[in-house]
Amino acid sequence: MISLENIKVLDLSSVLAGPSVGMFFAELGADVLKIETPKGDVTRSWKLEQEDPKSLRSAYFASVNWGKEILPLDLKDDDERQVVYHLVEEADIVITNFKAGDAEKLGVDYNILSQINPMLIYGAINGFGENAKRPAFDLVLQAETGFMYMNGQADGPATKMPVALIDVLAAHQLKEGILLALWRREREHKGAYVSVSLFDAAIAALANQASNYLMLGHLPQRMGSLHPNIAPYGEQFKTADEQLVVTAIGSNRQFLALCQLIGEEQLAKDKRFLENQDRLQNRSALAQLLAEAIGKWESQELLDEAVKTNVPLGLVRNMAQVFEQEAAQALILEEEPDGQSTKAVRTAVFKIKD
Repeated sequence: MISLENIKVLDLSSVLAGPSVGMFFAELGADVLKIETPKGDVTRSWKLEQEDPKSLRSAYFASVNWGKEILPLDLKDDDERQVVYHLVEEADIVITNFKAGDAEKLGVDYNILSQINPMLIYGAINGFGENAKRPAFDLVLQAETGFMYMNGQADGPATKMPVALIDVLAAHQLKEGILLALWRREREHKGAYVSVSLFDAAIAALANQASNYLMLGHLPQRMGSLHPNIAPYGEQFKTADEQLVVTAIGSNRQFLALCQLIGEEQLAKDKRFLENQDRLQNRSALAQLLAEAIGKWESQELLDEAVKTNVPLGLVRNMAQVFEQEAAQALILEEEPDGQSTKAVRTAVFKIKD
């Protein structure tokens, strides 16, 4: 993987979206210094019931702050702000996620910092737009951008995603923008201001659900794990050993392969299930027939056969089952800051080869 060991990052952000961008650069070898208020990032206190209340780092905090040096500074203090200005002189990247107007009040906005260092790349995450003063929490953004409305069981309430999805999406957008700005700096020898809002990042990720509405007026409804365009895609079935598996059948060929795998090849010839739209119209009937056949299989045997025959099918794993897999274990990052053992998962998982 390409190393950014000569890049210096000043992380002025807090909570999840901004810090995860800082951690991304730390994983790539950059020197990342995180500036926190004397009280510390609020997520240090976001602890599970079983966590030590006296520990300095919660598991939540550790998830996006691996590989960083931490420096407590009060940006409201003139002398301590001067420390930041000195650090900016040598920095390549600054990461922020201040509320509208706060960066200016604290004297760390792009206009001020770029005068100190014209080659600086300033990355900023905001909530509903650069000038919007509305508080921006991931849950609120999930609600405001359609994700909650679509998510959940058909007969249940709107449901948030179990991770701060919008924060993660915005972080990825900012990483991409900063990397492009770094590339441009190499060519044009000038800094840049790169910003993204949580709102824009969320809307950009609506993908096919947005097009279904924009082109056809289709209003997505809660369907659990089901897909509005494809069947059987998202159906869950219980195996003989009481495990849940999910199917992701996207073509007639895959449907035939699934039917052959479970010994029900005649289903692929049934007029109710010949084409994808037929399967959509008769989704419930098909699911009942598949459930009966899949229920006779042990989960691991079914998964092994699915891999052999290229049938897209997976086990619905809990977190313990996820990290039993060697591929998942290979993505774990460990460190012991402040004498406390912490673990997180990598955010930079791409590979580049010559």
